[in-house]
Amino acid sequence: MQVLKAVITAAAPNQNTLPLQRLVDRHGEEKTALQLIVEETLSAGIEEIGVVIQPGDEENYRRAAGSAIGSLRFLHQERPLGYADALLKAEEFCGDDAFLHLVGDHLYLSAAVNSCASQLVSVARQHGCPVSAVQATREHRLPYFGIVAGASVPRHEGLYEVRTVVEKPTPTLAEQELITPGLRSGHYLGYFGMHVLTPAVWSCLHELMEDASFKSPTLSDAAAMLPSRGKYLAFQVQGKRFNIGVQYGVLIAQLAIGLSGRDRDLLLTEMVELLATRPDPMIEDDAALTASSSGNPSAKLSADGGVR
Repeated sequence: MQVLKAVITAAAPNQNTLPLQRLVDRHGEEKTALQLIVEETLSAGIEEIGVVIQPGDEENYRRAAGSAIGSLRFLHQERPLGYADALLKAEEFCGDDAFLHLVGDHLYLSAAVNSCASQLVSVARQHGCPVSAVQATREHRLPYFGIVAGASVPRHEGLYEVRTVVEKPTPTLAEQELITPGLRSGHYLGYFGMHVLTPAVWSCLHELMEDASFKSPTLSDAAAMLPSRGKYLAFQVQGKRFNIGVQYGVLIAQLAIGLSGRDRDLLLTEMVELLATRPDPMIEDDAALTASSSGNPSAKLSADGGVR
C-alpha cells in the first residue's frame, strides 16, 4: 500500500490560528507550528499535502508555510460543521488513495531514529490497512482524546487490532469498556493525532453526516465503524504528541522540543534559575488574600502578607 498523500485539518473554530504559532525547533531555527507539522509529514515520504482551512485563512497559511508551500494544496471548509465534515473536504484530493492524516493542533517528537509519521506509515504499508497512532494516556487526560481498545497483535510489539473506539470517554466508561491488556493500571490507548486512512473511511464519514443523531460527528465516530468493515490497527509509536491547543500547550511543546536539541543546556540553566527564584511578593499577597476570603482555617497570614 502506497501512502503518498497527507491531509492536515486546521479549520476548527478557535483553533485555526494554532498552526501559525512560532516556535524554535531542535536546531535553534524559528519556525511556525505549520512548518513543523509539514516537516513531520514530509519525513514519511509524502509528496502532496492537503490542508483543510477556514475561508479567509489561506494567505496567512501561505506565509506560515515558508519554503514548504510548494507541497501544499489548500482545501476550504466553508462552514464549521465539525471534524468529520472537515476531513470530507479532502475526499476529492485523496481520491482512491490511502493517506496520512495529522491534526493541526498537535506537534510530535520522536524517541526513535525515524519520525513518528515515518514509523506509522511503515506499519500501514506492511499491513495494508488503516492504522492509527496511539499513546498510553493517563485517565485524567481522557477528556482530550479519542480512546481505542483492542487486542495485541502477536509478534508485533506495540500493535493492536482495534475493536472499540470512543471519543473523549468518561473514566467510568473507559474502565468498563476500554481496558487494553498489557497497559499499566489507569492508562488507555489514546489517539496520537496521526492516522493512515484508506478510502473505506469516506463512506463512514458520509453515513455519519447523514445521521441526524450525530450533532457534530468526529473522526473517532467514523473510526468506530472501521472494525466492522475490515482490519483496523492501532500502533504505539515511539514518541510523544503535544496538544498545543490546551492551556500551556505551546509552552510545554516548546520546552520538549528545546530540551531534545542543541539548546538543551541553556534551557536547563534558565529553568533552574527560574525555580530557584523567590516567588513575586505580589503573587504571595494574592494567594494569601484568596486563602483568607475562602475561609481556609489552615492558611495563616504572616506579618509580610505571605501564606504560611
